[in-house]
Amino acid sequence: MKNKILDSTINIIKKYYNYDEIKLKEIRYGLESLYLSITKIIVIFFISFFIHTTKELCLLFLIYGILRLVAFGLHTKKTIHCWITSLITFSLIPYLIKELNIDYIYILIISIISFILICIYAPSDTEKRPLINKKKRTIYKILSIIISLIYSIIIIIIKSFYIKRLFMFSLLLESLLILPISYKLFGLKYDNYKRYRERRKE
Repeated sequence: MKNKILDSTINIIKKYYNYDEIKLKEIRYGLESLYLSITKIIVIFFISFFIHTTKELCLLFLIYGILRLVAFGLHTKKTIHCWITSLITFSLIPYLIKELNIDYIYILIISIISFILICIYAPSDTEKRPLINKKKRTIYKILSIIISLIYSIIIIIIKSFYIKRLFMFSLLLESLLILPISYKLFGLKYDNYKRYRERRKE
């Protein structure tokens, strides 16, 4: 199914654009990533509909997504790993946000630890998107700290435990995805920009 859709799309592009094989491979890779993202989101929302966590999922996507945009984090190499981790993460966490009863002290401890980890390790790049530019890395780090600090303040001042859990899990999820040990578990390289810097020195 996937290959048929991708092949058909590439054939249509070939008719209207005179791209070489390298460019077509790049386009196909981009389309494949888009296909994977769309189908994955559809399945995740389908699951959330049946376990009645659609609202929690949408809020998590929004709050976690904002932090993810500046702190980045790992992307698994294998499609199957991406599917498994995404389905577990975005099915389980919205359910926990909705149903889990957790004392404020634990929410606070988890949030503080997550905030510290984000301050230390964000932004965390990937092999395909290394953050080579030092100025951009600095900007992303500052933004990551500011956003995670705002989230932490919201956790402290908002009375609703539902909102507290929502922001806590957003911080926790992002902090786990930028840790060096998380990269190691998935067989990924960490601090990818450093290799480009070393190549320039050579």
